[in-house]
Amino acid sequence: MNRAPDARTPWRPTRFQQPWWLPGAHTQTLAGKLLRAKPSLPVSTERLDTPDGDFLDIDWMPETDREGPVVVVLHGLEGHTRRGYVIQMFRALAAQGLRAVGLNFRGCSGEVNRAARFYHSGETEDVALVLELIRGRFPSRPIMAVGFSLGGNVLLKLLGEQVEGGGVPICAAVTISVPYDLAAGARALERGVMARFYTRYFVRSLMSKVRAKREMLEGLVDLDQVHDGVTIRAFDELVTAPLHGFAGAEDYYRRCSAKKFISRIRTPTLLLHSLNDPFLPPSAIPRTSIADNPYLTLVVTGSGGHVGFVEGAAPWVPSFWAEREAAAFLRHQFGLLVTTGTSHGDPKRTP
Repeated sequence: MNRAPDARTPWRPTRFQQPWWLPGAHTQTLAGKLLRAKPSLPVSTERLDTPDGDFLDIDWMPETDREGPVVVVLHGLEGHTRRGYVIQMFRALAAQGLRAVGLNFRGCSGEVNRAARFYHSGETEDVALVLELIRGRFPSRPIMAVGFSLGGNVLLKLLGEQVEGGGVPICAAVTISVPYDLAAGARALERGVMARFYTRYFVRSLMSKVRAKREMLEGLVDLDQVHDGVTIRAFDELVTAPLHGFAGAEDYYRRCSAKKFISRIRTPTLLLHSLNDPFLPPSAIPRTSIADNPYLTLVVTGSGGHVGFVEGAAPWVPSFWAEREAAAFLRHQFGLLVTTGTSHGDPKRTP
């Protein structure tokens, strides 16, 4: 077994070093997508049947420590487990002796899902199903989680619901570039040339799924109003809301935004965010709610973009701060489990 570090040494984040060749929000965001390599990893895919007749595909990294944590990784909007940032997270976790399993949200694994529904920022039931599977297979091992962007919103909502439901076995978590306020995030994606570029990228991908399920969606969605030129808010109004039981986009945003669940979380959680994230204005970061919750550690960088956080002396030798910090934090929490028997013993944050 790989020995966990001595948790008596407080965890401290390292400083994000923005390189001179990536000076802005959009360069960081785009470089984060383009520079994260997607090497072939020895993952094994498993298909799970869901109670409603649909399926989920999950990807397992190889075993590294048969007594160590299993870490569930949740991707962002229109992502999947073979995206560069997910692969980089898998590699960073493996380097810390932690086994990763990535969940592809419904319809995101390269095959159209069977049900009319898709996935969304507040869908926690599928994650809970995967957690139940892991707990059944590995009853004595810690379960942790990492969520990027939309997946981070899902994770924070799940952790808040855990207190009410009492059954989700996550003992430590990390989120990266979360859109804490979904309405504010949707507004941010309607302003400016680059915002419209991001919106077109996401909507084109979403619309390809709508077209693939057109017959299934007849009568459930006003297909004549949905097209490649709609905004994220309009897509949520026309598709996300009616397919998932919301009265409209505003109802969806109100009920599913992570900021609503921050105060309820009782799991040690690291939250990484950049002030120049183009997907969320800085004013929408729920700093007060986070500061009032001793289980949460917020690390805000001045730059980094959205799921960017690229470091390195030159473009051909990039390194990725967020994944490295996430894996180090979870490894430290594992050390806390080993040395004290609990990751919830002292919720005080380290600065």
